[in-house]
Amino acid sequence: MAEKILKGTWLTGWDPEDEDAWRRSGHQVARRNLALSILCEHISFSVWTLWSVLVLFMTPEIGLAFDPGEKFLLVATPTVVGALLRLPYSHAVTRFGGRNWTVFALLLLLVPTLLALYFIRQPGTPLWVFLLIGALGGVGGGNFASSMTNITAFFPQRHQGWALGLNAGGGNLGVAAVQLLGLAVIHTAGRDHPEYVAAVYLPLILLAAALAARLMDNVDAVRTVPGAQREAVRRADTWWISLLYVGTFGSFIGFGFAFGLVLQNEFGASPVQAMGYTFLGPLLGSLSRPVGGRLADRLGGARVTLWTFLAMGTGTLVLIIAARTGSFGLFVAGFSALFLLSGLGNGSAYKMIPAVFARRAENEVTSGHDATEAFARARRLSGAAIAVAGAVGALGGAAINLAFKASYADGSGSGTPAFLTFLGYYAMCVLIIRFVYLRRTPTRATAPGDVREASRA
Repeated sequence: MAEKILKGTWLTGWDPEDEDAWRRSGHQVARRNLALSILCEHISFSVWTLWSVLVLFMTPEIGLAFDPGEKFLLVATPTVVGALLRLPYSHAVTRFGGRNWTVFALLLLLVPTLLALYFIRQPGTPLWVFLLIGALGGVGGGNFASSMTNITAFFPQRHQGWALGLNAGGGNLGVAAVQLLGLAVIHTAGRDHPEYVAAVYLPLILLAAALAARLMDNVDAVRTVPGAQREAVRRADTWWISLLYVGTFGSFIGFGFAFGLVLQNEFGASPVQAMGYTFLGPLLGSLSRPVGGRLADRLGGARVTLWTFLAMGTGTLVLIIAARTGSFGLFVAGFSALFLLSGLGNGSAYKMIPAVFARRAENEVTSGHDATEAFARARRLSGAAIAVAGAVGALGGAAINLAFKASYADGSGSGTPAFLTFLGYYAMCVLIIRFVYLRRTPTRATAPGDVREASRA
């Protein structure tokens, strides 16, 4: 397949739905690009969430004394920037190519990493400097959208839940990896050397960029016609699924940034104690994301996402009980469960996007439209909708950190008001799935739980 359609640095005429070509060589090309994409996204997530670790080192002992509200603001800043960059990053990969943009975006990570390496060791550095560096670190969050849009084009629709879940899950592992690295630095070099955490990523960024340049492909299937994102944002389903993704990915990334600070403020945990637990939740959430995608491939994205939100609501109630009773063990267990469930929901919610647009294409073919054109258009709109959902979902992470900031700012030392807010949002997501996506009986052409879209007035 690939050897017959290679043209310069681009794969042209790529069609993963061609089963014969997929079996011959297409699956090998797709899996090679997926493996490199996972590596690059993993490093991007680590740099994006770097400040979730560095804030735990920021103590008066090294000349950086900031109150809890300022620290929550600092970890929220890269989340917001990463969310805002996801739409332009997704568009960029359709214009410049997956390989080309991946290499450029990786090298761009050197800027915030070098700045963090220098300024974290400068006593008396004002908060605005760290906020600026954190904002620059947001470029790592933008890489998620370009990576997911790129990988969507490589795999047939029947494997996209698995492929997207694996790609995102491998990237999400960067959240756990940077926290494990912080713990390792504390145990080997002590609490006075946070710069070592940033220093580790400099050679890794260069290595990943070199591998991407050598082994990844650009593929013409990812290129979108002008206005694809504009058309996607006019579709109601894009926004419904975006709201769901706020609840899943927003929870994962928001909790990933905030978990250590919450343990410090809720239970008075030391930096060492906090970091000893903070890696566990993101690790579980990252590993469960491909599982959520696989379950959605088999059972339907809407059904899996519904049960996930019901379970997340239960987990949030556990956190409220643990906070009120002062049970540290129950609190950590509840938070870890929420991470795992948010990972499952990430995979299943993303699976809903190609399923919905594929169903639209089926409806167009039934109405007499050309099948090749209809499904090609559905794939392009899926990529655009994925970018929108990714951007909106990441903003949910910032909202979670701001909710914690407001909750702990009242002097009560309790995150219960924030947890109650999250519980209400999860309940809203359950209603969206139940009345928008599970109100009709599935047809034979759809996976269970991914039902025909309701007609619009």
